[in-house]
Amino acid sequence: MSEHASTTTADNHSHGDGEHHGFSHPMPVWQLLAVFFALIFLTILTVYQATFDLGNFELVLSLFIATIKASLVILFFMHMIHDKPLNAIFFLSSFIFVALFLGFTLMDAHAYKDDIELKEIDSPRKVAVDVAEPVQ
Repeated sequence: MSEHASTTTADNHSHGDGEHHGFSHPMPVWQLLAVFFALIFLTILTVYQATFDLGNFELVLSLFIATIKASLVILFFMHMIHDKPLNAIFFLSSFIFVALFLGFTLMDAHAYKDDIELKEIDSPRKVAVDVAEPVQ
């Protein structure tokens, strides 16, 4: 029985070319640090652009920067850059559909309208003003 176990373990060590076991895509430290500093830079850029009054373009620019940051995380930290192209196509198509649904929802809700005008309306009801009289 021990002879059979030793032969099967020896056979298990010979893997085929298409098999992946464990962490198969180590990345150099310089590449991880470059992605990290790019994410830090884009975060600072997001905070800095919020100080400007860009009107409707502010939302578009914020979402564009957030999309770049999400793409960096997906490509490098989730190793999508080393994955099969079909998985990337499925992921990107779902990402595009979410962006479309969010965009249509924002357009439907008129979220791009910055200025809200408050109008005074005439009401048929009288507003009672409660003024306390001084006690004598």
